[in-house]
Amino acid sequence: LRRALKSKSLDGLIVPKADEFQGEYIAKRSERLLWLSGFSGSAGQAIVLAKTAALFVDGRYTLQANDEVDKSSYVILPLASKELENWLSHNLIEGNKIAFDPWIHSEREINFFTNICANKKVHLVGIEENLIDSIWLNQPPKPISLCRTHDLTYSGVTSIAKRKTLSKKLKKTNTDVLIISSPDSIAWLLNIRGKDVPFNPFILSYVFFFKNSSLDWFVDSRKLTKSLLEKLDPKIKIKTPESMGSRLKSLVSNSKVFHVCSNTTPFYFINYLKQNGGLISRGLDPCQSLKACKNITEISGTRNAHLRDGVAVTKFICWLSKSGVTAEETEISAGVYLERQREKQEKFQEASFPTICGYGANGAIVHYQATPKTNKQIRPGSLCLIDSGGQYLDGTTDITRTIAIGKPSKEMKLNFTLVLKGHIAIATSRFPSDTTGSQLDILARQFLWKFGLDYHHGTGHGVGSYLSVHEGPQRISKTPSDAPLQPGMIISNEPGYYKAGKYGIRIENLVLVTLCPALGENQKEFLEFETLSLAPIDLNLVDLKLMSLQEINWLNTYHKLVKEKLSPLLDAETKAWLKIATSPIRYNKLR
Repeated sequence: LRRALKSKSLDGLIVPKADEFQGEYIAKRSERLLWLSGFSGSAGQAIVLAKTAALFVDGRYTLQANDEVDKSSYVILPLASKELENWLSHNLIEGNKIAFDPWIHSEREINFFTNICANKKVHLVGIEENLIDSIWLNQPPKPISLCRTHDLTYSGVTSIAKRKTLSKKLKKTNTDVLIISSPDSIAWLLNIRGKDVPFNPFILSYVFFFKNSSLDWFVDSRKLTKSLLEKLDPKIKIKTPESMGSRLKSLVSNSKVFHVCSNTTPFYFINYLKQNGGLISRGLDPCQSLKACKNITEISGTRNAHLRDGVAVTKFICWLSKSGVTAEETEISAGVYLERQREKQEKFQEASFPTICGYGANGAIVHYQATPKTNKQIRPGSLCLIDSGGQYLDGTTDITRTIAIGKPSKEMKLNFTLVLKGHIAIATSRFPSDTTGSQLDILARQFLWKFGLDYHHGTGHGVGSYLSVHEGPQRISKTPSDAPLQPGMIISNEPGYYKAGKYGIRIENLVLVTLCPALGENQKEFLEFETLSLAPIDLNLVDLKLMSLQEINWLNTYHKLVKEKLSPLLDAETKAWLKIATSPIRYNKLR
């Protein structure tokens, strides 16, 4: 890479974990950061200069990066604005030319780097060809998967109706063209699905959506079947990706107003519009907020998907609680067993993300991935953390359970109970309709904070309907948010605690935002959560002396629901185990 930079008279390159569509999960062809550094996490960025290089990763991946990356080649730092700014300010030299690929960065990212470079009198240079692509021998080809329609049975609303709603939004803001680059937005809008990206049913393409509800769809024709083309509305015009530049040029020349998102639209588009006098309107991708609020069909579907998913997870926990004691299983074999249980379920398509099965110290690595090198044997004496999910035709699931293998220590029970209390605080919260997730985040952390403990990830992320397992704009986290929680949104509830080198704890259910019954004389609309995930929580890890009567009532009620919903669908052995695992706790015997 340094030789390639030198040949182009460049002094550095910014290499993000990103593709041309700004997605979280990317095709193998776009794994440039992994190829260059060895880091396999989903959030990271490398900056390579002539004499030094740095890898920036967020708090979830600090331990993982230290295991995967050659520290003689990279300094590993937190993925935070201040850290990036400090490192660049210390290492950049006046007159340097730092390159970036405008397709794989957002405007917000480039503005950040532009300001730093300007202060150091350094030139930030957009390049036409990604330098990694020019030196990556045997780089995988662009993904070509067949596009398929997402039936109205699962989507609940036709593409025509969605486009009419979107058209009204554009007319209100006097916008002519919406540039859509997010694959989940396109999948939702057109009611299509595909397999271009691992764990997400996406087709990689671009859309120019017009305020009259017509659109240009720039997609490789090899992805489109004859039957799909016959079903498409005449207002959907199929165009080649190669024609996108000329189409953009013609729209700019006709003085169209373009809506773009500074956070997700590739910088290439915004830079082109700015350089050619295009009229720009900035804001969030309106498809994101529309698809975040699930319709009646999608809500019914996700309940059914979680029921089937609960069967798979409960069978797995039953198996692990017995197999782990014999010390014959490993993290990898446990993950495979869970995957096999999901594959047996109706409408299952694929995992919604790589299964995280971390035993002991590996459980403290937030997004750990077991490899033959790191694979631990599961044996009595510690905790096993399993975070997994499934993509079903009628919904997307994501659930985490922490299981005691053998007898847990007092410390493990204490910390698990603190996490559980935070989980219950979120699950039972009621809040005004204008509340954001950042306003609820402290509810999950309060019990850990009293003991000087915390976790370095968000408490909750949005989840799609047979779409991305991580979607916005809804979230629960310390980071301020201006997106209020709304009825129909699905979001995770997943506080945790991680003791480096020892064990990890996380309890995750997905919840649905619903209208709350009238509260007294208050006329203001309130909201609450309905828990969707169905699987037992390990009672062996609960320190009952720390639990309030209300918390025990919630746990008993939840376990009663789990038993009633799942038992008719389970084999006799798992059903008998579940009856014990969900036995009600009696408060009057605690003290």
